[in-house]
Amino acid sequence: MPVGDLSLYEQALRHRSLLRSQPRSHLYSNERLEFLGDAVLGFVVGDHLYRHFPDETEGFLTRLRAKLVNGRALAYYAESVALGGLILMSDNMVQTDGRQNQTILADAFEAVIGALYLDQGMPAARRFIHRTMLDRVDLGHLAAKHDNYKSLLLEYVQAEGWLQPQYRVVTEQGPSHDRTFTVEVLVNGTAYGQGQAGSKKSAEQLAAREALERLRL
Repeated sequence: MPVGDLSLYEQALRHRSLLRSQPRSHLYSNERLEFLGDAVLGFVVGDHLYRHFPDETEGFLTRLRAKLVNGRALAYYAESVALGGLILMSDNMVQTDGRQNQTILADAFEAVIGALYLDQGMPAARRFIHRTMLDRVDLGHLAAKHDNYKSLLLEYVQAEGWLQPQYRVVTEQGPSHDRTFTVEVLVNGTAYGQGQAGSKKSAEQLAAREALERLRL
């Protein structure tokens, strides 16, 4: 199906760094389309998993969806269709490797989904998601991978009868477009792990992994 409204796709690829000094920049960057695309993506993936695994629990489906739509995975899908080279951003952002930034790539990928949905409807958005993601993933293999360390840590402490793990941000460093978070996880009030990453969620996963390694010694 031919493109209807080209301006939607241009906006989907426009990073906010290009509009930093402009008023109401959120109306022209890809942030709103990213919000919409995230919702469309979550629905399409959730619907697919619900039908693909008719006998699995809500917890299983939730964990598998998280593996499919986390920032690192979305950045990988964006790179697979060479989206990085198409994103419009400031020269400064380009010079600081913005085209390889996982958050920027993931946001643009979701924004493109939002643009497709508005321009051509849910069928087109669904086809794009299947072509770039779902049809290329071995869901059985992915489901068997135990890399959601936060869930694994929670299951571990629950089995021990301990309190739920607590995560807290220790430090935040860097400019707003390239933050680095250091997070530690506490089990029964004691810090067992620490992680550092470009997002709080990723840092929490790294902290949970370290905590599991220490607790299992």
